[in-house]
Amino acid sequence: MESTDASGAADGNDGNDGNDAARAESADGADGADGAARADTPVVADNAAKSRYELHVGGELAGFVSYRRSGEVIDLLHTQVDPKFQGAGLAGRLAQDTLDDARARHLAVLPTCPFIRSWIGRHPDYADLVPPERRSRLGL
Repeated sequence: MESTDASGAADGNDGNDGNDAARAESADGADGADGAARADTPVVADNAAKSRYELHVGGELAGFVSYRRSGEVIDLLHTQVDPKFQGAGLAGRLAQDTLDDARARHLAVLPTCPFIRSWIGRHPDYADLVPPERRSRLGL
């Protein structure tokens, strides 16, 4: 997959396997009649084997957040969205779902990735995930 990071820089990472904790919801919160999410609904899952949260749309890898985990701390390193999926708010969805999962797992978050750090800055209700001693240094 030829893709760009949240700021538009190119990167040639690929991969599309190993989903283990998928979460999905439709844009309007409604599922199909059988309760399944629509095929084009973004799905974010932690691919622990690749140390990244992956965002799939229609079964296709649309983006990811790479991370390094150490004990109860997760360092979010890099966010990337494939160019053909840019402009649909998917990087924000990926950031929010990643941070929501970190919260659910009671992990402290180190937002090394500039996109994740700026997203937290625009959504201060997520700043509590960052250890207090790191917030001011990161401008949060």
